[in-house]
Amino acid sequence: MPENAPTGAGNRRAQIRLSPDEVAGFLGGHRKVQVATIGRHGEPHLSTLFYAMVDGRLAFWTYAASQKAVNLRRDDRITCLVDDGDAYDELRGVVLYGRAELRTDPESVLRVGTAVTAAMTGAAPESLATPDMQAGLAHSGRKRVAVLVTVERTASWDHGKL
Repeated sequence: MPENAPTGAGNRRAQIRLSPDEVAGFLGGHRKVQVATIGRHGEPHLSTLFYAMVDGRLAFWTYAASQKAVNLRRDDRITCLVDDGDAYDELRGVVLYGRAELRTDPESVLRVGTAVTAAMTGAAPESLATPDMQAGLAHSGRKRVAVLVTVERTASWDHGKL
């Protein structure tokens, strides 16, 4: 057996891990994220929502009264999963472990809301920059907060590399 041949689970994990550039490309090419926050009694609270990458950070907006926002105000730890694939050899994903920054100022909420709307609809961001579109998004953002994730560590995989 060659000296550098994979021999164990640790080497297999290294073999399927995405590079930083692959992680950035993967996150930039998707639009739905599963978000885990910590509930009042320590239980995980999971939800799926649309996201966008804003200044290199995973970002989403949510109602200020949503359970995830309530949880994040109490404990800012967050885990985000973006994945895809149906067959085993197609499975790919990235998990971001970090801290959530909640922003309530209208400018941040509008900026993140515009980016998320563009990502979820496939619209060109400039098409959402019209005064009418911005007014509609600002109206939608009145009861929302913007959430930006500061990543502390990641896990990733691409079974297609096997």
